[in-house]
Amino acid sequence: MGSATEYNRRDLFKRAAAITVLAAGSSSLLAACAGGTGSSDNKSSSPAVGGDSKNPFGVKASDPLDVVIFKGGYGDDYAKAFEDMYKKTYSGANISHLGTQEISGKLQPRFNAGNPPDVIDNSGAQQMKIDVLVGAGQLTDLTALLDAPYLDDPSKKIRDVLLPGTIEQGTIGDKMYSLNYVYTVYGLWYSAKLFKDKGWTAPKTWDEFITLCGTIKAAGVAPFAHQGKYPYYANYVILDLIGKQGGAELIKKINACEAAAWDDPAVLAGVSAFYKIMENDYLLPGTNGMTHTESQTAWCQGKAAFIPSGSWLENEMLASTPADFDMAFLPIPSLPGDKLPATAVRAGAGEPFIVPSKAKNKNGGLELLRMMLTKEGSGKFAAAANSLTVLKGGIGADVQLKPGTKSSATAVDAAGTGTFNFTYPDLQTPFDTELQNATNELVNKRITPQEWVARGKAATAKKV
Repeated sequence: MGSATEYNRRDLFKRAAAITVLAAGSSSLLAACAGGTGSSDNKSSSPAVGGDSKNPFGVKASDPLDVVIFKGGYGDDYAKAFEDMYKKTYSGANISHLGTQEISGKLQPRFNAGNPPDVIDNSGAQQMKIDVLVGAGQLTDLTALLDAPYLDDPSKKIRDVLLPGTIEQGTIGDKMYSLNYVYTVYGLWYSAKLFKDKGWTAPKTWDEFITLCGTIKAAGVAPFAHQGKYPYYANYVILDLIGKQGGAELIKKINACEAAAWDDPAVLAGVSAFYKIMENDYLLPGTNGMTHTESQTAWCQGKAAFIPSGSWLENEMLASTPADFDMAFLPIPSLPGDKLPATAVRAGAGEPFIVPSKAKNKNGGLELLRMMLTKEGSGKFAAAANSLTVLKGGIGADVQLKPGTKSSATAVDAAGTGTFNFTYPDLQTPFDTELQNATNELVNKRITPQEWVARGKAATAKKV
């Protein structure tokens, strides 16, 4: 997929580069933030919601709409479908569409000039730092969107139809400034066809997983591949084992970078369980040095049975996936004594959409977001991008999902309220970097699980 594919990294890897890009290339925006000019700028306040459920923001049909979309792993065809929906209602609107991977490069000059677009998918390696934009008074408070009528059922508000964690993910202080539209599910992935051909059964417990890995290796297939150059993928497995073992309180303490969290027996239990992969030589040879595309391509070629990733994987690997691969999702298998159920999965909202406070058609931007949060809009996204959205029950029966997306949707339904998320990668960058470095040492068998725990505890001192 070429060197640009690293722009397709979803939420966790992107933001480190985004910080660097912003610090290097947005001096005037940062200066505005430092100077506090946004704190008294009431343009960031939320627009009023009117009584017309069909047009609560008072959008004028003839006003143009300016849309910029991060064109990464999800492409931008889905956004064009949203724009077509908008045109059906506001037929006089001339819509400007830009799909790009250069979000900050293209948009920071426009923000600095006071001429931003009306709605932006602020994602990718050049993602603009949302807290900086908020501090500079550059973003619209989306409370009006949350309080607007849900188009499919005006008796409900938008806030009533969002999956758990969506509002919190986009909230800074006490206001939501970004609509994180894509609901990402994290876990293990495998080829259901390969498993059917070999007579293998997807494991539910970690003991079953390790036993199956032995069977897989004996059949001449590497049991496990991972994206070695980006250790946060392996951390999906390690931290999910730890989180399911220790429960919600431990997850909260890890997210808060509490040193005492690392003394919880669940931490050593989780990383020790993961380390059995290395102890038994179950890794795909060379995977520790591979990029995401290299390891995922090898996995698509049947060289490895399992790989960790988020639910963007299917769309990202379309060109490399055999037609009969039958991609399938597996929640991280359970350990004895887990505090969270076996069906629990790490899941959360990502792909932040924002409406600039100085947008010429701010109300049109809000209305486009409201249209995205319909079954029609959610279905169009699922069909085009092969991923779920944050709309509850957003996938209609008429939407034809690819196997991996359908499998992850089933897992979310099975989890119910048993979803959890780790926020430290977004909020505690220095700690996350140290933990990734420790995991790189672990998968190369240069440190033990006990040493990994010690390094994780020490890294909490780097709390932001």
